[in-house]
Amino acid sequence: MEFLYDFGLFLAQAVTLVAAVLILLAGAMALGQRQRSDLREGHIEIRNVNEKYQAVSDTIHAVVTDPAQHKQEQKDKKKSDKAEAKSKKKQAKTGDQIENKARLFVLQFDGDLQASATDNLREEISAVLSQAKEGDEILLNLESPGGLVHSYGLAASQLSRIKEAKVPLTVAVDKVAASGGYMMACVADTIVAAPFAVIGSIGVLAQLPNFHKLLKKNDIDFELYTAGEYKRTLTMFGENTENGREKFVEELEHTHDLFKQFVKGNRPALNIDAVATGEVWYGQKALDEGLVDAIQTSDGLIQARIKDWDVYEIRFVQRKNWQEKLGMAAEGAIERAALKLLQRANRPDHI
Repeated sequence: MEFLYDFGLFLAQAVTLVAAVLILLAGAMALGQRQRSDLREGHIEIRNVNEKYQAVSDTIHAVVTDPAQHKQEQKDKKKSDKAEAKSKKKQAKTGDQIENKARLFVLQFDGDLQASATDNLREEISAVLSQAKEGDEILLNLESPGGLVHSYGLAASQLSRIKEAKVPLTVAVDKVAASGGYMMACVADTIVAAPFAVIGSIGVLAQLPNFHKLLKKNDIDFELYTAGEYKRTLTMFGENTENGREKFVEELEHTHDLFKQFVKGNRPALNIDAVATGEVWYGQKALDEGLVDAIQTSDGLIQARIKDWDVYEIRFVQRKNWQEKLGMAAEGAIERAALKLLQRANRPDHI
Protein backbone atom coordinates (compact mmCIF):
# COMPACT_ATOMS: atom_id res chain seq x y z
CA MET A 1 0.00 0.00 0.00
CA GLU A 2 2.86 2.34 0.91
CA PHE A 3 4.50 1.45 -2.41
CA LEU A 4 1.41 2.51 -4.33
CA TYR A 5 1.29 5.78 -2.39
CA ASP A 6 4.96 6.55 -3.13
CA PHE A 7 4.48 5.61 -6.79
CA GLY A 8 1.40 7.85 -7.09
CA LEU A 9 3.29 10.76 -5.49
CA PHE A 10 6.22 10.24 -7.85
CA LEU A 11 3.87 10.09 -10.86
CA ALA A 12 2.13 13.32 -9.81
CA GLN A 13 5.49 15.08 -9.40
CA ALA A 14 6.66 13.80 -12.78
CA VAL A 15 3.49 14.96 -14.52
CA THR A 16 3.78 18.37 -12.83
CA LEU A 17 7.41 18.68 -13.92
CA VAL A 18 6.65 17.67 -17.51
CA ALA A 19 3.73 20.11 -17.63
CA ALA A 20 5.95 22.92 -16.31
CA VAL A 21 8.63 22.15 -18.91
CA LEU A 22 6.04 22.10 -21.71
CA ILE A 23 4.63 25.45 -20.58
CA LEU A 24 8.13 26.96 -20.52
CA LEU A 25 8.92 25.55 -23.97
CA ALA A 26 5.62 26.85 -25.35
CA GLY A 27 6.34 30.29 -23.92
CA ALA A 28 9.86 30.29 -25.36
CA MET A 29 8.59 29.20 -28.76
CA ALA A 30 5.89 31.89 -28.72
CA LEU A 31 8.47 34.53 -27.75
CA GLY A 32 10.85 33.31 -30.44
CA GLN A 33 8.07 33.32 -33.03
CA ARG A 34 7.11 36.86 -32.05
CA GLN A 35 10.73 37.99 -32.26
CA ARG A 36 11.10 36.32 -35.68
CA SER A 37 7.89 38.01 -36.77
CA ASP A 38 9.27 41.36 -35.62
CA LEU A 39 12.48 40.73 -37.55
CA ARG A 40 10.51 39.75 -40.64
CA GLU A 41 8.80 43.14 -40.48
CA GLY A 42 12.19 44.67 -41.21
CA HIS A 43 14.03 47.79 -40.12
CA ILE A 44 15.42 51.03 -41.52
CA GLU A 45 19.16 51.26 -42.24
CA ILE A 46 20.81 54.67 -42.61
CA ARG A 47 24.22 55.27 -44.17
CA ASN A 48 26.08 58.58 -44.09
CA VAL A 49 27.33 59.04 -47.66
CA ASN A 50 29.55 61.99 -46.68
CA GLU A 51 31.53 59.72 -44.35
CA LYS A 52 31.78 57.07 -47.07
CA TYR A 53 33.22 59.53 -49.60
CA GLN A 54 35.52 61.10 -46.97
CA ALA A 55 36.90 57.70 -45.97
CA VAL A 56 37.73 56.87 -49.60
CA SER A 57 39.27 60.30 -50.13
CA ASP A 58 41.37 60.01 -46.97
CA THR A 59 42.64 56.57 -47.98
CA ILE A 60 43.79 57.77 -51.39
CA HIS A 61 45.26 60.97 -49.94
CA ALA A 62 47.27 58.99 -47.39
CA VAL A 63 48.87 56.95 -50.18
CA VAL A 64 49.68 59.77 -52.62
CA THR A 65 50.84 62.35 -50.03
CA ASP A 66 54.30 62.67 -48.49
CA PRO A 67 54.22 60.84 -45.10
CA ALA A 68 55.52 63.85 -43.13
CA GLN A 69 53.01 66.19 -44.76
CA HIS A 70 50.18 63.72 -44.15
CA LYS A 71 51.14 63.40 -40.48
CA GLN A 72 51.05 67.18 -40.04
CA GLU A 73 47.69 67.38 -41.83
CA GLN A 74 46.29 64.76 -39.45
CA LYS A 75 47.41 66.82 -36.46
CA ASP A 76 45.88 69.97 -37.92
CA LYS A 77 42.63 68.14 -38.63
CA LYS A 78 42.38 66.85 -35.06
CA LYS A 79 42.83 70.38 -33.74
CA SER A 80 40.24 71.70 -36.16
CA ASP A 81 37.71 68.96 -35.26
CA LYS A 82 38.27 69.58 -31.55
CA ALA A 83 37.73 73.33 -31.95
CA GLU A 84 34.59 72.76 -33.99
CA ALA A 85 33.15 70.35 -31.41
CA LYS A 86 33.93 72.83 -28.62
CA SER A 87 32.22 75.63 -30.56
CA LYS A 88 29.08 73.56 -31.10
CA LYS A 89 28.99 72.57 -27.43
CA LYS A 90 29.25 76.24 -26.44
CA GLN A 91 26.47 77.19 -28.86
CA ALA A 92 24.24 74.48 -27.40
CA LYS A 93 24.81 75.77 -23.86
CA THR A 94 24.11 79.41 -24.74
CA GLY A 95 21.07 78.47 -26.81
CA ASP A 96 22.53 79.85 -30.03
CA GLN A 97 21.16 78.41 -33.25
CA ILE A 98 23.52 75.83 -34.72
CA GLU A 99 23.60 76.09 -38.51
CA ASN A 100 22.85 72.71 -40.06
CA LYS A 101 23.36 71.71 -43.67
CA ALA A 102 20.45 70.81 -45.91
CA ARG A 103 19.97 67.06 -46.20
CA LEU A 104 19.60 64.83 -49.25
CA PHE A 105 17.92 61.47 -48.59
CA VAL A 106 18.78 58.84 -51.21
CA LEU A 107 16.37 55.97 -51.88
CA GLN A 108 16.68 53.02 -54.29
CA PHE A 109 14.00 51.29 -56.37
CA ASP A 110 14.87 48.18 -58.41
CA GLY A 111 11.69 47.32 -60.28
CA ASP A 112 10.47 43.90 -61.37
CA LEU A 113 7.24 42.92 -63.12
CA GLN A 114 5.24 43.09 -59.87
CA ALA A 115 6.98 46.24 -58.57
CA SER A 116 7.61 44.21 -55.42
CA ALA A 117 10.04 46.85 -54.10
CA THR A 118 7.01 49.09 -53.46
CA ASP A 119 6.57 47.72 -49.93
CA ASN A 120 10.11 48.77 -49.01
CA LEU A 121 9.67 52.11 -50.77
CA ARG A 122 6.56 52.79 -48.70
CA GLU A 123 8.48 52.26 -45.45
CA GLU A 124 11.43 54.37 -46.60
CA ILE A 125 9.22 57.28 -47.64
CA SER A 126 7.33 57.16 -44.34
CA ALA A 127 10.61 57.23 -42.43
CA VAL A 128 12.04 60.16 -44.39
CA LEU A 129 8.87 62.26 -44.33
CA SER A 130 8.72 61.93 -40.56
CA GLN A 131 12.10 63.73 -40.34
CA ALA A 132 12.22 65.95 -43.43
CA LYS A 133 12.40 69.68 -42.81
CA GLU A 134 12.42 72.74 -45.04
CA GLY A 135 15.38 72.68 -47.40
CA ASP A 136 15.71 68.89 -47.45
CA GLU A 137 15.32 66.90 -50.68
CA ILE A 138 14.85 63.30 -51.76
CA LEU A 139 16.69 61.50 -54.56
CA LEU A 140 15.31 58.23 -55.91
CA ASN A 141 17.64 56.03 -57.94
CA LEU A 142 15.14 54.29 -60.20
CA GLU A 143 15.65 51.28 -62.42
CA SER A 144 12.67 49.51 -63.96
CA PRO A 145 11.56 48.18 -67.37
CA GLY A 146 7.92 48.31 -66.22
CA GLY A 147 5.36 45.69 -65.27
CA LEU A 148 1.81 45.33 -63.97
CA VAL A 149 -0.33 48.46 -64.25
CA HIS A 150 -1.86 48.37 -60.78
CA SER A 151 1.49 47.56 -59.12
CA TYR A 152 3.31 50.49 -60.71
CA GLY A 153 0.30 52.71 -60.16
CA LEU A 154 0.67 52.10 -56.42
CA ALA A 155 4.43 52.72 -56.58
CA ALA A 156 3.82 56.05 -58.34
CA SER A 157 1.24 56.94 -55.70
CA GLN A 158 3.85 56.39 -53.00
CA LEU A 159 6.07 58.97 -54.72
CA SER A 160 3.11 61.35 -54.88
CA ARG A 161 3.16 61.38 -51.07
CA ILE A 162 6.51 63.15 -51.28
CA LYS A 163 5.12 65.90 -53.50
CA GLU A 164 2.06 66.26 -51.27
CA ALA A 165 4.45 66.81 -48.34
CA LYS A 166 6.14 69.54 -50.45
CA VAL A 167 9.56 67.89 -50.29
CA PRO A 168 11.46 68.30 -53.59
CA LEU A 169 11.90 64.96 -55.37
CA THR A 170 14.49 64.10 -58.00
CA VAL A 171 14.48 60.78 -59.87
CA ALA A 172 17.78 59.61 -61.34
CA VAL A 173 17.73 56.98 -64.11
CA ASP A 174 21.10 55.38 -64.80
CA LYS A 175 19.86 52.46 -66.94
CA VAL A 176 16.13 52.23 -67.62
CA ALA A 177 12.81 53.80 -66.65
CA ALA A 178 10.34 52.46 -69.18
CA SER A 179 6.57 51.97 -69.12
CA GLY A 180 5.65 51.58 -65.43
CA GLY A 181 9.15 52.79 -64.56
CA TYR A 182 8.47 56.06 -66.36
CA MET A 183 5.05 56.24 -64.71
CA MET A 184 6.96 56.48 -61.44
CA ALA A 185 9.65 58.83 -62.75
CA CYS A 186 7.23 61.40 -64.13
CA VAL A 187 5.95 62.15 -60.61
CA ALA A 188 9.28 63.78 -59.72
CA ASP A 189 9.95 67.51 -59.77
CA THR A 190 13.16 66.76 -61.69
CA ILE A 191 14.22 63.75 -63.77
CA VAL A 192 17.90 63.22 -64.62
CA ALA A 193 19.12 60.41 -66.87
CA ALA A 194 22.46 58.97 -67.92
CA PRO A 195 23.37 59.51 -71.59
CA PHE A 196 22.35 55.98 -72.62
CA ALA A 197 19.51 55.41 -70.18
CA VAL A 198 16.34 54.00 -71.77
CA ILE A 199 13.36 56.29 -71.20
CA GLY A 200 9.70 56.23 -72.22
CA SER A 201 7.71 53.26 -73.55
CA ILE A 202 4.46 55.04 -72.66
CA GLY A 203 2.21 52.26 -73.87
CA VAL A 204 0.32 49.18 -72.75
CA LEU A 205 1.11 45.58 -73.66
CA ALA A 206 -0.88 42.35 -73.20
CA GLN A 207 -0.32 38.96 -74.76
CA LEU A 208 -1.44 35.38 -74.13
CA PRO A 209 -1.24 32.06 -75.96
CA ASN A 210 -4.37 30.22 -77.10
CA PHE A 211 -4.49 26.42 -77.11
CA HIS A 212 -8.02 26.02 -78.45
CA LYS A 213 -6.99 24.47 -81.78
CA LEU A 214 -4.67 22.02 -80.02
CA LEU A 215 -7.43 20.94 -77.63
CA LYS A 216 -9.92 20.62 -80.48
CA LYS A 217 -7.49 18.50 -82.48
CA ASN A 218 -7.22 16.09 -79.55
CA ASP A 219 -10.98 16.03 -78.87
CA ILE A 220 -10.63 17.85 -75.55
CA ASP A 221 -13.49 20.11 -74.51
CA PHE A 222 -12.94 23.27 -72.49
CA GLU A 223 -15.88 24.96 -70.79
CA LEU A 224 -15.90 28.38 -69.16
CA TYR A 225 -18.94 29.87 -67.44
CA THR A 226 -19.25 33.58 -66.64
CA ALA A 227 -21.92 35.98 -65.45
CA GLY A 228 -21.55 39.31 -67.21
CA GLU A 229 -20.99 39.80 -70.92
CA TYR A 230 -17.38 40.90 -70.59
CA LYS A 231 -16.31 39.06 -67.43
CA ARG A 232 -13.81 37.23 -69.65
CA THR A 233 -12.94 38.58 -73.09
CA LEU A 234 -10.02 36.36 -74.17
CA THR A 235 -9.04 32.96 -72.78
CA MET A 236 -6.07 30.62 -73.18
CA PHE A 237 -8.13 27.48 -73.81
CA GLY A 238 -11.50 28.56 -75.19
CA GLU A 239 -12.35 29.76 -78.68
CA ASN A 240 -11.87 33.52 -78.77
CA THR A 241 -14.35 35.64 -80.70
CA GLU A 242 -13.93 38.87 -82.65
CA ASN A 243 -16.26 40.57 -80.18
CA GLY A 244 -14.03 39.48 -77.31
CA ARG A 245 -10.91 40.66 -79.13
CA GLU A 246 -12.45 44.08 -79.84
CA LYS A 247 -13.43 44.49 -76.19
CA PHE A 248 -9.96 43.46 -75.06
CA VAL A 249 -8.32 46.06 -77.32
CA GLU A 250 -10.83 48.64 -76.07
CA GLU A 251 -9.73 47.94 -72.51
CA LEU A 252 -6.07 48.31 -73.53
CA GLU A 253 -6.80 51.66 -75.16
CA HIS A 254 -8.62 52.82 -72.04
CA THR A 255 -5.64 51.87 -69.87
CA HIS A 256 -3.33 53.67 -72.29
CA ASP A 257 -5.46 56.82 -72.04
CA LEU A 258 -5.22 56.70 -68.24
CA PHE A 259 -1.43 56.30 -68.54
CA LYS A 260 -1.19 59.31 -70.86
CA GLN A 261 -3.37 61.45 -68.60
CA PHE A 262 -1.21 60.57 -65.60
CA VAL A 263 2.02 61.50 -67.37
CA LYS A 264 0.52 64.70 -68.79
CA GLY A 265 -0.78 65.68 -65.37
CA ASN A 266 2.69 65.40 -63.87
CA ARG A 267 4.58 66.90 -66.83
CA PRO A 268 2.12 69.34 -68.43
CA ALA A 269 4.70 70.78 -70.86
CA LEU A 270 5.18 67.37 -72.48
CA ASN A 271 3.73 66.73 -75.95
CA ILE A 272 2.03 63.55 -74.80
CA ASP A 273 0.70 62.50 -78.21
CA ALA A 274 4.22 62.61 -79.66
CA VAL A 275 5.82 60.49 -76.94
CA ALA A 276 2.99 58.12 -75.92
CA THR A 277 3.55 55.79 -78.87
CA GLY A 278 5.23 53.01 -76.91
CA GLU A 279 8.65 54.04 -78.24
CA VAL A 280 11.74 54.43 -76.08
CA TRP A 281 14.47 57.07 -76.28
CA TYR A 282 18.01 57.22 -74.99
CA GLY A 283 19.13 59.95 -72.60
CA GLN A 284 19.87 62.90 -74.90
CA LYS A 285 16.91 62.22 -77.20
CA ALA A 286 14.68 61.84 -74.14
CA LEU A 287 15.90 65.28 -73.04
CA ASP A 288 15.07 66.73 -76.46
CA GLU A 289 11.56 65.24 -76.23
CA GLY A 290 11.04 66.68 -72.74
CA LEU A 291 10.85 63.30 -71.00
CA VAL A 292 13.76 64.21 -68.70
CA ASP A 293 15.19 67.49 -67.44
CA ALA A 294 18.96 66.91 -67.48
CA ILE A 295 21.65 64.46 -68.53
CA GLN A 296 23.46 63.32 -65.40
CA THR A 297 24.19 60.11 -63.51
CA SER A 298 23.02 59.55 -59.95
CA ASP A 299 26.66 59.41 -58.83
CA GLY A 300 27.38 62.77 -60.45
CA LEU A 301 24.37 64.33 -58.76
CA ILE A 302 25.36 63.00 -55.33
CA GLN A 303 28.98 64.04 -55.74
CA ALA A 304 27.87 67.57 -56.60
CA ARG A 305 25.93 67.76 -53.31
CA ILE A 306 28.47 66.16 -50.96
CA LYS A 307 30.39 69.34 -50.22
CA ASP A 308 27.47 71.48 -49.07
CA TRP A 309 24.85 68.88 -48.10
CA ASP A 310 24.52 66.04 -45.63
CA VAL A 311 23.68 63.01 -47.77
CA TYR A 312 22.08 59.87 -46.32
CA GLU A 313 21.18 56.56 -47.96
CA ILE A 314 17.94 55.18 -46.54
CA ARG A 315 17.08 51.52 -46.95
CA PHE A 316 14.33 49.35 -45.52
CA VAL A 317 15.66 45.84 -44.97
CA GLN A 318 13.27 42.91 -44.70
CA ARG A 319 14.58 39.56 -43.52
CA LYS A 320 13.57 36.62 -45.71
CA ASN A 321 13.89 32.90 -45.19
CA TRP A 322 15.85 30.72 -47.60
CA GLN A 323 12.72 29.58 -49.45
CA GLU A 324 11.77 33.17 -50.24
CA LYS A 325 15.34 34.01 -51.28
CA LEU A 326 15.46 30.99 -53.60
CA GLY A 327 12.08 31.87 -55.11
CA MET A 328 13.09 35.49 -55.68
CA ALA A 329 16.37 34.43 -57.29
CA ALA A 330 14.56 32.06 -59.67
CA GLU A 331 11.91 34.65 -60.49
CA GLY A 332 14.56 37.29 -61.15
CA ALA A 333 16.48 34.97 -63.47
CA ILE A 334 13.35 34.17 -65.47
CA GLU A 335 12.41 37.85 -65.75
CA ARG A 336 15.90 38.85 -66.90
CA ALA A 337 15.95 36.09 -69.51
CA ALA A 338 12.51 37.07 -70.78
CA LEU A 339 13.48 40.74 -70.94
CA LYS A 340 16.63 39.97 -72.93
CA LEU A 341 14.68 37.88 -75.43
CA LEU A 342 12.10 40.65 -75.82
CA GLN A 343 14.80 43.29 -76.32
CA ARG A 344 16.65 41.27 -78.93
CA ALA A 345 13.46 40.51 -80.79
CA ASN A 346 12.00 44.02 -80.82
CA ARG A 347 14.63 46.65 -79.96
CA PRO A 348 18.02 47.57 -81.44
CA ASP A 349 19.30 48.39 -77.96
CA HIS A 350 22.11 45.88 -77.49
CA ILE A 351 25.68 46.46 -78.56
